[in-house]
Amino acid sequence: MSCINQNCSLCPNIVISTSVTVVAVGGTDTLVIDVPAQSFANGQKVCLVVAQTIPATATINMPVAISIGGVTTTVYPITNACCAQITACAIRTRRRYPLLVSTTATGAVFKSLGGLSCAPSNVLSSIPAPVAPAALQVRTFADIPMTAGVIKETKSTTTTTKREVTPNE
Repeated sequence: MSCINQNCSLCPNIVISTSVTVVAVGGTDTLVIDVPAQSFANGQKVCLVVAQTIPATATINMPVAISIGGVTTTVYPITNACCAQITACAIRTRRRYPLLVSTTATGAVFKSLGGLSCAPSNVLSSIPAPVAPAALQVRTFADIPMTAGVIKETKSTTTTTKREVTPNE
């Protein structure tokens, strides 16, 4: 069987991950996708393929970042088009994610160009976040304090009177 498509090649912008781990970055657990060591230019398009399984320790609200060449001391966040941080619930294994590199004087981010899975909105209603109300406490009879008191016993007696009726003669 011969190949129908004579141009069998990969996209030159494809980058396949080498590992996916959970790393503490600045005190926050982060899902870090490591890519091979290379340079990324400002405005460069990258097609990231997440080749490894996402760790079971990853949570849905965990931020996602990219490390380069196994160095996790410097990571680059993945953001969406409006610069909001992508969370782990939007990333799937064995998928291609088109990204755009955006550099600044102090760092860089990888901006998603689409292809993310549906993710819940993690927007806070206000800053600071309101404190959640205390949960309702379930009490049992053993938890209810008993007060000392006098219990009066009352007895009732029922008297039955038996009358005999004699006929008049």
